[in-house]
Amino acid sequence: MKLASLKKGRDGQLIIVSRDLAHATTVTDIAATLQQALDNWAELEPRLQAVYEQLNANEISNAFTFEPAQCDAPLPRAYHWADGSAYVTHVELVRKARGAELPESFWTDPLMYMGASDAFIGPCDDIPVESEEWGIDFESEVVVFTDDVPAGTKPDKARDHIKLIALVNDVSLRNLIPGELGKQFGFYQSKPWTSFTPVAVTPDELGASWDGAKVHLPLISVLNGEQIGAPNAGQDMIFDFAQLIAHAAKSRSLMTGTVIGSGTIANVGSPTGSSCLAEVRCLETIANGKPSTPFMRFGDRIRIEMKDAQGNSIFGAIDQQVVQYHPPV
Repeated sequence: MKLASLKKGRDGQLIIVSRDLAHATTVTDIAATLQQALDNWAELEPRLQAVYEQLNANEISNAFTFEPAQCDAPLPRAYHWADGSAYVTHVELVRKARGAELPESFWTDPLMYMGASDAFIGPCDDIPVESEEWGIDFESEVVVFTDDVPAGTKPDKARDHIKLIALVNDVSLRNLIPGELGKQFGFYQSKPWTSFTPVAVTPDELGASWDGAKVHLPLISVLNGEQIGAPNAGQDMIFDFAQLIAHAAKSRSLMTGTVIGSGTIANVGSPTGSSCLAEVRCLETIANGKPSTPFMRFGDRIRIEMKDAQGNSIFGAIDQQVVQYHPPV
């Protein structure tokens, strides 16, 4: 099943989207918002699935053309957003570029930070940033949405709590990060709006490409028409989503609608390219002593998408432009 939220108020209006992303229908008689649907998933999921099957069979009389530009994030705001760093090779590369060793614990204990979830943005919304000097970067990731996860849940049980999957652009302001991390208190100003693909899908939509805790498909990132990378999201993922969820729920329960991120997708040796400019620049620094690729500038456009084995877009695409933000006078 594929679910999206039209721009309407702060929580959007839930719609069902056809498998080919061509048509959609409202389901206000079942649930007004995705959060409402998730809160009552056991009861409402079968009803939503029935509508989805009718939509794919062209049996919905009030179906309309699906327009990603009219969509907000599937969950326009969430109760909890925690982003991991499951691809340790990415962290290792970044540290190597600045001559730092990777602690052994990074291979056995996930890195994770809590992001801002009071507002996410849609797939075609602009990325507003005040200054190019802040080092604007995209980060292509996979995320999952959970139901209630009890504290202390172990990985083998955590996978049962994954209800939906989507992609995000976890925008980073790279030149603000060192100062924040230097305070040893995590990211804040260096993490602006996070954007989502137009649809989130139930795991069954991925078929054999979903093993219960990983997505085994390339994640494609295209900047200004040039492909930066297409690493396989299921390869070199040291901590799968079950492990990330268990890590987040170690000492407290997670509420329905929690979003857990994989971190930047990266494959060992970067044979299929990168999922962020920071990694590109690190590779250049290691090879040439300094980076040559600039961070994003105003007017740049980033497109993030995942396709199935037949070349069909699964989640729709994130397709955004960086624009200059002007603070109120």
